[in-house]
Amino acid sequence: MPKAERRARELPLAELATPSVAEEDVAQAAPMAVDREAPSGASAEPLKPKFAPLSAFEQNGKKIEFRRVSVPQHRLTPLKTSWMSLYKPVTENMQLDMRMNLKSKKVEIKTKPGTPDMGNLQKAADFVQAFVLGFDPADAIALLRLDDLYVECFEIKDVKTLRGEHLSRCIGRLAGKGGKTKFTIENATKTRVVLADTRIHILGSYQNIRVCRDAICSLILGSPPGKVYSRLRTVCTRLNSS
Repeated sequence: MPKAERRARELPLAELATPSVAEEDVAQAAPMAVDREAPSGASAEPLKPKFAPLSAFEQNGKKIEFRRVSVPQHRLTPLKTSWMSLYKPVTENMQLDMRMNLKSKKVEIKTKPGTPDMGNLQKAADFVQAFVLGFDPADAIALLRLDDLYVECFEIKDVKTLRGEHLSRCIGRLAGKGGKTKFTIENATKTRVVLADTRIHILGSYQNIRVCRDAICSLILGSPPGKVYSRLRTVCTRLNSS
């Protein structure tokens, strides 16, 4: 057997000692394939998409809604005087648009894309309507801040049919000397009462309106104020304790 030269015998050993470029790529690509594999025991569920919440304007179908409140002739001057006290809460707090239509004599309120809640439109309409009925803006603004407040309206003839001087004396009994009777009923029942000729408007919660209405009806029917006060005291004590 011929004897191989020393350089020829060392050449295969040198090639085995230095790996080729292709072998290096395979060695580096192997861990990447292992990292992409799902961990054992984990369920292969797709990732849930994340959507931004819809605004109130988008939930309403991007529709602009309107409310119109009619203003009688005798309330135009008070409305002009107290316009800013009505305009600021509606536009700044409720994020609505409001204007006065002098031709139709109506207050127009509408929503806009930045309105946070579509229920603000009805609250603002109730707020303006309460002012038109005769309530002070400082009292009517509670309709914007609280949810369980209502306005109830009725007439004296709904309780008892009175005419002439009998009707005038009935209105005097409801108001009292210097408004004493009306203020006493308001403070006892935590409501606000407006006496507009033969019409009576009450602002408050449902339970308090009922107590106030019962007291006013008793006065209309002819009960003396002292008896109505004692009954109010009993009812209000029972309400406060419950």
